Amino acid sequence: QLQLVESGGGLVQPGGSLRLSCTASGFDLDYYHVGWFRRAPGNEREGISCINRSGDITHYDDSVWGRFFISRDNAQNMIYLQMNRLKPEDTGVYYCARIGACSAGIARPPEPYSWGQGTQVTVSE
Repeated sequence: QLQLVESGGGLVQPGGSLRLSCTASGFDLDYYHVGWFRRAPGNEREGISCINRSGDITHYDDSVWGRFFISRDNAQNMIYLQMNRLKPEDTGVYYCARIGACSAGIARPPEPYSWGQGTQVTVSE
């Protein structure tokens, strides 16, 4: 299965920063548009940001606009999410996923989709 692996989460105080990483095992990510998704406690998985194959188109949910920045390094087969000025409401499990298109709205991939383990981000004093 074409599965992505997330890392970089942790516990951080409000106002702090984290950088999440997403990589693929056994296939080239540069063929795919990729999105970052967050599942907050008790909520559905929601789209946070996405980036197209070449990295020149990005979209962000309003809740993270101006604080989070997505990037990719196709040579290293990596996708990153730089998260700045973190807030308690950013707490959740973060997942990356291959998506059909990177557009406003950041739609989840169609189910069934083989999600990775995700990486936990906790923003708390």
